[in-house]
Amino acid sequence: MMAVLLALAFLLELAMLVAAGWWGFTLDAGLAVRLLAGLGAPLLIAVVWGIFCSPKASVPLAAPAKTTVQAACFVAGGLLLALAGRPVPGILLVVLWVANTTLLRLAGDPA
Repeated sequence: MMAVLLALAFLLELAMLVAAGWWGFTLDAGLAVRLLAGLGAPLLIAVVWGIFCSPKASVPLAAPAKTTVQAACFVAGGLLLALAGRPVPGILLVVLWVANTTLLRLAGDPA
């Protein structure tokens, strides 16, 4: 069961990055702005995630702080997806992350 939850967590992380990119590439702006936003937003989220949330994070955080940073990243991804005109998938992304994270904690994953 833990392997399934961890795999879902990884897929949700990828979906969060895709959501940020989707927002950027669908902006009503010039090509340069869309490219910058479409590549920059997921890159920014990935850098924050890598520094604070990855298993080999350069700034290790206590479990509550790590979960807070993860929540901020997922809320940002969901909000960006909603701003791109896809509010239901944006909400679903956040809700699935909350459910999966809750199940992981109940299964014994410290964070």
